[in-house]
Amino acid sequence: MISAEENKLLTQTGPKTPCGELLRRYWQPVALSEELPQGGAPLKVTILGEELVLFRDDQGRPGLLGLHCSHRGTDLSYGRIEDGGLRCLYHGWLYDVSGCVLEQPGEPGGGANRNDIRHRAHPCREAGGVVFTYMGSGEPPLLPNYEFLTVPESQRTVTKIFYRCNYLQGNEGNIDPVHLSFLHQYINESQVVQKRIVPGTGATDNALLGKDIAPIIEVEVMDYGLRIYTIRGAGSDRSYLRITNFIMPNLSAFGGSTVGEGYAVHWHVPVDDTSHWKYVFMFSREKALSEELRKKHRAEINPEFRLNREGANRYQQDRHSMRTETFTGMGWNFQAHDAFATESQGRIQDRSAEHHVSSDKAIVAARKLLLNAIEDVKQGRIPRHRINDAKTNRFPHLMVISEVIPRSVHWKDYAKKLVDERQSAS
Repeated sequence: MISAEENKLLTQTGPKTPCGELLRRYWQPVALSEELPQGGAPLKVTILGEELVLFRDDQGRPGLLGLHCSHRGTDLSYGRIEDGGLRCLYHGWLYDVSGCVLEQPGEPGGGANRNDIRHRAHPCREAGGVVFTYMGSGEPPLLPNYEFLTVPESQRTVTKIFYRCNYLQGNEGNIDPVHLSFLHQYINESQVVQKRIVPGTGATDNALLGKDIAPIIEVEVMDYGLRIYTIRGAGSDRSYLRITNFIMPNLSAFGGSTVGEGYAVHWHVPVDDTSHWKYVFMFSREKALSEELRKKHRAEINPEFRLNREGANRYQQDRHSMRTETFTGMGWNFQAHDAFATESQGRIQDRSAEHHVSSDKAIVAARKLLLNAIEDVKQGRIPRHRINDAKTNRFPHLMVISEVIPRSVHWKDYAKKLVDERQSAS
């Protein structure tokens, strides 16, 4: 377990908090690009406990400003998009994406002192169907060239889901290999869309995960965070190898429907300390995604990006289906299962009351990386995986594997061979 003080360090993300300062040292998703169409209304958003307005100006540039006008505090999300910026409805002050006051039309000469005012503004970038922002001090780092952000649009998809809990417990669910043998188990595979047969065997990953429920788990510290190895038995002479990743500071990469040709990513962005958005990416480096897969990616999510199954309706649990269909009785959508598991821990999980076991080693290691990074920021050092050099902004070694391999081959040697092949080809 960790102390109550360490739990506060890891979960409090507002302005001037230690973890908030860490998260602000990286680019963070703030909205889906589709939420900000050209000519569309500004969006009132809250991220890391700060109220902001996101807009796209008449040149197509995204901007993120403090929500309240610097003049008299009126809400800018009601403003007009015109004349190169966002205009407040109260007195017509016009702001560009960098926070400069372009006009004070009610003042002589358009505002003699307008250049002395700089409204709070955060730089924005778009990639992979997402608007990113940098909310830290100083020059922003490079936006990481992750594959899921750089492949053609036809080969990727992204959505987001609102979770009523702290960002950390959401992300910790991604790096907990044992829960796959329980929480997400399908009892009846006949109703599963696009069943995946694991290379090296005739079995599905669902069957293999259910067969060996006490896997070997090892972690390796990487420049980007953690590589997590999970090894399960798959017969007398074979092993089922899964490699997933914790990526600093608040995302994870794992299998999903495109594993082998790509992978899935969950990026957990705090709204405040008790809720967050999970940005859900999926991509293929080889081919366009099917329409069926795109629809599956947004199953049971309403137009406001909330799950239909939620705590208020007990995630629509059907206890009869627990005997014949799924382990949880909460349908076939992994996202609803995750919401139940993480939201039911409470808005902020009390980690000081945990009792760790050997299978928690990835979670323990990730917390240590975060605590070390918080200390790095406090001491003025560059935290892990903040990308400042274009030469290091490539990640062929960020890999996800879900394969059955001969037991005679050591899983770490097998992974190294695949990484070497990827790096040689890139």
